[in-house]
Amino acid sequence: MKQIILAAPRGFCAGVAYAIEVVELALQVHGAPLYVRHAIVHNEFVVKSFEQRGVIFVEAIDEIPEGMPVVFSAHGVSPEVREQAADRKLLIIDASCPLVIKVHNEAKRYRARDYHFIYIGHQGHVEAEGTMGEAPDRMVLVETPEDAEALQMPHYEKLAVLTQTTLSIDEVNATMAVLRRRFPHLETPAKEDICYATTNRQASVKELARECDLVLVVGSTTSSNSNRLREVAEAHGATSFLLMSPEEVQPAWVNDFQSIGITSGASTPEALVEAITGELLRLQPGVPVSVLEAVKEDVHFMPPRNLIELSRR
Repeated sequence: MKQIILAAPRGFCAGVAYAIEVVELALQVHGAPLYVRHAIVHNEFVVKSFEQRGVIFVEAIDEIPEGMPVVFSAHGVSPEVREQAADRKLLIIDASCPLVIKVHNEAKRYRARDYHFIYIGHQGHVEAEGTMGEAPDRMVLVETPEDAEALQMPHYEKLAVLTQTTLSIDEVNATMAVLRRRFPHLETPAKEDICYATTNRQASVKELARECDLVLVVGSTTSSNSNRLREVAEAHGATSFLLMSPEEVQPAWVNDFQSIGITSGASTPEALVEAITGELLRLQPGVPVSVLEAVKEDVHFMPPRNLIELSRR
């Protein structure tokens, strides 16, 4: 190994930072136990650190005692989940990423105008479940260009497409090309659904793959955007692995590869990147570390004003 190159941007996006800040403020205001519906973000390190402070993560609303506060995770929830929370008289604290909420609002607007939908996303992903819940009887999911080619559905004069925010841009473009050919009247939102952070991190990892023969993506196996980063790196010619801890670093890498690039998913704390970089330097001390900046990021989402005010009392 002759060099280590760190991608920029990497790590926490504004939506993840927002969700984590909301939970921090909710803990200050309401104390423990604090219930969160689903993992606040898809990263075990973040989840465990909150569990140690009294946060309880649940998948079903009926696991939460009536009248308690509940935080909705960054991935968003369906109207059905919101109704279940209201039925149990839960105090809702919404940490849904504003860019996910944007897609929900698009679904609501199209539904109100009597549209049917094609949704590009991953089956079973919590974000997909939440968005599709806005119009469950009108939305069909496709994952790949092959799915789009095989899709059989009745002709609808009003047909729109929505997208999960964390997908591979290249694969979504390929899927959209098939859908536009097969459904020429398909409408798309004025602004694309894949979020800026996904776009920027994938652009960054493409540049990293051109410079490095090994790209390490620090992130959870449950993280959609982290998995996409690994796939993008491999598609652009680099060997790539997804890992979460320094224990997963293989000592042979420092001998087998000349340049090792490191990036991280949008829900990955920088401390994990530092730990893995440190392990590589332990295996081969003195190797230069540089940063490859593909694009500058300066986005921040402000937590709900009432939560901020309550935390200051």
